[in-house]
Amino acid sequence: MMKIPIYQVDAFAGKQFAGNPAAVCLLKKWLPDELLHNIAAENNLSETAFLVEENNGWHIRWFTPRVEVNLCGHATLASAFTLFEQIGHDGDTISFHSKSGLLTVARRDDLLVLDFPAIISRPVEAPPGLIDGMGKAPQSVFVAEDYMLIYESEQDILALRPRSAILAQVECRGVIATAAGKDVDFVSRFFAPGCGIDEDPVTGSAHCMLTPYWAERLGQSKMEARQLSPRGGELGCELVEERVLITGRASLFMKGEITLL
Repeated sequence: MMKIPIYQVDAFAGKQFAGNPAAVCLLKKWLPDELLHNIAAENNLSETAFLVEENNGWHIRWFTPRVEVNLCGHATLASAFTLFEQIGHDGDTISFHSKSGLLTVARRDDLLVLDFPAIISRPVEAPPGLIDGMGKAPQSVFVAEDYMLIYESEQDILALRPRSAILAQVECRGVIATAAGKDVDFVSRFFAPGCGIDEDPVTGSAHCMLTPYWAERLGQSKMEARQLSPRGGELGCELVEERVLITGRASLFMKGEITLL
């Protein structure tokens, strides 16, 4: 019998029942990938983060209910919050070794600041199924690992009703819909049905792509962003050379143990 500490944290929100819930599992050593996939599927959250302590930091991996991903913001924020607030990590910075390189999270009072790679997108024509799946044509389309669709207004983003079965056939990790905000610099929503997530509540990694785009368009390096999912989330974003600093809060919802028989 094996017991694994597990924490569920609402990330990019200063209160419970908002932001994006993530599971954080602390491992003594890496378990077989099949078992990690099964645990993430059982948790049935958009992301489960698995951590193993090593090299003066932590090795982190992220799993949706269906696949492992290369980068996840909200589950990294949840992991740092867990280590700071529940495990008693010394110091104000935590280093995470990941498939996307070295990531750090710094503590500034009740805020956590993620230091992530900037993702530069390029304009493209929409592939088959993308516009049909979104249900409304955007002003323009960009692509990196995700597609990013630029719309005219915040109301356009709120009104989107994507057809997940169609979007799931588009070859990409996910689809970002974004527009200028009314009382923040920009707003967005994120859909990844191909990864088992019809709509993600708050997506830190998507802001690695959103931030360089909006920084250039608005002519400013610091911005406030809001993800317009039903739960909603608030993010501070700053472009610093080839890095993106993403700021947010988190709140503990639950802690316990996984029992593996």
